[in-house]
Amino acid sequence: MSEMMALKVDGLRMRYGETDVLHDVNFHVRQGEVLALLGPNGAGKTTTIEILEGFRMRSAGQVEVLGTDPAHGDEHWRARVGVVLQSWRDHGKWRVRELLAHLGAHYRPYSTPLIERPWDPMNLIESVGLTEQADRKIRMLSGGQRRRLDVAVGLVGRPELVFMDEPTAGLDPVARREFHELVHSLAEEGGTTILLTTHDLDEAEKLADRILILHGGRIVADGTAAELAQRITGQDRVSWTRDGHRYTRSTTESTKLVFELFTQYGESIADLEVRRASLEDTYLSMVGQAEAERHAPQKDWDEVAR
Repeated sequence: MSEMMALKVDGLRMRYGETDVLHDVNFHVRQGEVLALLGPNGAGKTTTIEILEGFRMRSAGQVEVLGTDPAHGDEHWRARVGVVLQSWRDHGKWRVRELLAHLGAHYRPYSTPLIERPWDPMNLIESVGLTEQADRKIRMLSGGQRRRLDVAVGLVGRPELVFMDEPTAGLDPVARREFHELVHSLAEEGGTTILLTTHDLDEAEKLADRILILHGGRIVADGTAAELAQRITGQDRVSWTRDGHRYTRSTTESTKLVFELFTQYGESIADLEVRRASLEDTYLSMVGQAEAERHAPQKDWDEVAR
């Protein structure tokens, strides 16, 4: 993963009338990093993504995407950025291969000797698992197949940075696993930077190098899944049964504790369980804490001063 930054967001604010949707949002993303943006509905995820994509003007703050302010990005800049939308309208009579070849042709003027653009349609179709549907009309695709095509459309220009909004919505477990493998190959082999939104916490934990939690228009957490869990729990929880009694202990050294238990008690230890906080536990805890702080009564500082 490169130390160069693909995304820089500093002091980002967005206001609609008298309502602040984003409040001083700050984060940087390295080239080749996979970042998951999590948050409840209304947290500001879509607004943030649309600003980074250049589709919405911000109210304040500094934003750079691949070294360019997206508010002023030209066609050459847009050719370096891919977008996977939740849904989009198209012509159902187009065939899969025809559509990707047509879209890919628009990237040729922006090709450089260093980057092979666009992606070969059949290679891309194979990568997203649509080989058997290559010559099928789009209107004949199933929901899951259509979602794979959405991903292919976002990747056809072989972008350096990809925004993915709920990319696996509607995919079956096999297609979801194949998509995860594709994301890993894009980031690890192709050096592609990926910013994705998802409500699937297990998916975020599997895919993302780093996770941001957005709530009420503010970043309330930033780190790996393990780092976020550590902030909430601090310790592992070890439970076991011995001589018919159930025991539970919290510890920062669960491996050492388990070793000591078996050394001292041997086979009399049963139903051993070591539990670390899942990303879901962490997410719910952090969102709940942020919600409580958001609705806490504000102090009257004049009254305090008196």
